[in-house]
Amino acid sequence: MESSECENVSKEKEAFEEEEFEASAMDSLIDMPFATVDIQDECAITDVPHINLERSKENEWISKDQIKKKKKKQKDYQPNYFLSIPITNKEITRGIKILQNAIIQQDKQLAKAMISDGSFHITLLVMQLLNEEEVNIGIGALLELKPFIEEILQGKQLILPFQGIDTFGNQVGFVKLAEGDHINPLLEIAETAKRTFQEKGILAGENRGFKPHLTFMKLSKAPWLRKKGVKKIDPEFYEKFISHRFGEEMVHRIDLCSMLKKKQSNGYYHCESSIVIGKKPIGFRDLINEALRRERMGLKSKVKQIKELLLKPETQARIRRELFEGRSVNNSNQGNQVDFGATLT
Repeated sequence: MESSECENVSKEKEAFEEEEFEASAMDSLIDMPFATVDIQDECAITDVPHINLERSKENEWISKDQIKKKKKKQKDYQPNYFLSIPITNKEITRGIKILQNAIIQQDKQLAKAMISDGSFHITLLVMQLLNEEEVNIGIGALLELKPFIEEILQGKQLILPFQGIDTFGNQVGFVKLAEGDHINPLLEIAETAKRTFQEKGILAGENRGFKPHLTFMKLSKAPWLRKKGVKKIDPEFYEKFISHRFGEEMVHRIDLCSMLKKKQSNGYYHCESSIVIGKKPIGFRDLINEALRRERMGLKSKVKQIKELLLKPETQARIRRELFEGRSVNNSNQGNQVDFGATLT
């Protein structure tokens, strides 16, 4: 009996630890500015090729080695940048704020789980850019993407209608993109963006399918909620909005944004570069922002070129030589006849 009880306690402890580990892993994945498909996919391991038992031992070891390398690459791939379609229609943002307030009225703890209205966006593509050089490559890929998008749209505006609410595993709440003719061009743009960035050597995209959505809350923003027993978003909190029409967003811009850099004063993500889509009128402020962005990118490029130039051995040798010659001339002017050989010593 004692042995059986110990075994049961051990099993319960293992089950509890496994549940805590899964919860922790789920939190770390959801805490990014994107969440795709079902929440089960967030924690799923990509399928690996099945090893034929009839293979030779040598081939089996090669296959296992390839699988290990593939898993290591997947583990090392941590997206830190993304392509964003910002939500700028005030009708949509007002509707989401009403939804968020309605949920908070039912559970005030959930206020900390809400996404700020300045951050509302659709994630088109995620990627990993590890340094300034890769960021510049990413900016170049974004600029190259524009003519492809224009070809896909054929002069038409891409309008995204939002209607209804759904969740990823009751962990992430989002406004759904309504069905319609806009879906295919949006999916085509996402796939083209993925291909364009990958052709530049950038680690981009995910193994799971692209599911456009507009996140308005996620429990991982307030991890302490789990300790207080809030482990899921109660569907009753948003049932009145289950078929609500939030409005339409006309896609006029795609941004390359950082997940980790400090957000802008309006709550939107740090933006490295943008492309304008369609024919939306550009205001005076937009012109100023675009001019400042181009100026900043130009300065970044010049600073990079200067750094590279200063690191070259021939440049450093030339600087040392000119500094030495300058000191020699000054010394000769100050003294009557300075022995140059003595200066060398």
